[in-house]
Amino acid sequence: MQKIIDSDVDKVRQYLQELQKNIISMAYKYDNKNFYEDSWSRNEGGGGITCVLQDGSCFDKVGVNFSDISGDQLPEAATNIRPELQGRNYQAMGVSVVCHPKNPHIPTAHLNVRLFIAYNKNSNPVWWFGGGFDMTPYYGYEEDAIHWHKTANEVCSPFGKEIYDEYKKNCDDYFHIKHRNEQRGIGGIFFDDLNIWEFEKCFNFIKSVGNGFIKAYEPIVKKRLNESYSDKQKDFQLFRRGRYAEFNLVYDRGTLFGLQSNGRTESILMSMPPLVKWKYKYEIEKDSDEEKLYSNFLVPKKWI
Repeated sequence: MQKIIDSDVDKVRQYLQELQKNIISMAYKYDNKNFYEDSWSRNEGGGGITCVLQDGSCFDKVGVNFSDISGDQLPEAATNIRPELQGRNYQAMGVSVVCHPKNPHIPTAHLNVRLFIAYNKNSNPVWWFGGGFDMTPYYGYEEDAIHWHKTANEVCSPFGKEIYDEYKKNCDDYFHIKHRNEQRGIGGIFFDDLNIWEFEKCFNFIKSVGNGFIKAYEPIVKKRLNESYSDKQKDFQLFRRGRYAEFNLVYDRGTLFGLQSNGRTESILMSMPPLVKWKYKYEIEKDSDEEKLYSNFLVPKKWI
């Protein structure tokens, strides 16, 4: 594995901070509410900047979190594929984003890009990248799903023809709500333990993913922003957000990593939707748009 040096880490940090600003700027184009900016530090080492927009004109909530933390014991959630690294000193930095729109015709979207470094005084540090983006519609539009996956493919194609198919399958597998036997959404791309190329190429892939998220999501927001919706449609959105919350609290590795590393709970849970409904035996009407979401969109399928 290529040795990582301080200047490499600095370049990643600078890009992630720039990405955070760019995503906030994207949200500002469509919403009249300012972000609350919260800088924080942690006793174990490092800190971050959590930026949250709440109760806006376009979004019920947008969270854009940058963190750069370190610690003495790499948590289990970060080493699923590399259990031999458990317990090492570590540094982890990344940007995580969740956009919960007000209008149920606009999907929820999620992005995460991150770098992990595990240190050992007797050998060179071990580094890897991870991340991806996925989309969770409440009302399905085929052209939006195609655009989302076409952009995901464009993100991956310069790095190998097989990359999109592999990372799309990873995403479908990962964002499966096992206890409901449902997909969280239409997927996207998801990857972990990325160090199959030299550091610079892996970093370039991360930049492609981060920049690609804006290209994938912003046109959908712009297109659906002024769609009218009913109380029933808003109610269904809140019901489906319950599934989103269940996944984040039960399965999400980022949430587990944050909690296992004694992270800042307020920032870890910024991904949670502000309004959610759980209704016992929620009835889905036959041949309704809500049923079509389940049958045509919440299933793993080829979109391009």
